[in-house]
Amino acid sequence: MSKRRRHPAVSARLRRGRISDLDGLVALEQRFFEADRISRQSFRRFIGSAKATLLVVEVDGEIAGCALVLYRRNSKRARLYTIATATKFRRRGIARRLLAAAEQDTRRRGCRFMRLEVREDDAGAIRLYETSGYRRFGRRARYYDNRIPALRFEKPLRPGPPQDRL
Repeated sequence: MSKRRRHPAVSARLRRGRISDLDGLVALEQRFFEADRISRQSFRRFIGSAKATLLVVEVDGEIAGCALVLYRRNSKRARLYTIATATKFRRRGIARRLLAAAEQDTRRRGCRFMRLEVREDDAGAIRLYETSGYRRFGRRARYYDNRIPALRFEKPLRPGPPQDRL
């Protein structure tokens, strides 16, 4: 029988990203991704954009993770552009919580599908998406800056009851 390592419970707060998060978001992006990083200027634009939702999980004043969803006018499909969890906060449900909140926001905006791309070699992220109801529908060769292929996933989102906004 294998034992899973238990982490102490964390008091995590889910909220919208704000300008004061820029340093933490850029640091998270630099630690999490080798290539295809979101710049400080892009984060700033996304925070103020009506076509994007930037979600942040904060633990003791530190950004533990973030998710960014992009929207196109008159489209029923949203795109999960990025999701990341800081190394020391992994395996605590933060990515799953961010994904659920991103889906909730997508439903609230009237979208019926969430799409995303994920590195073909990122087994942990692929497992998260598959266990969350996403289905693979394509592959793009040499998609990322470092020429790694991307797998494309989509999930239909059923309309749900109105929920509190973030």
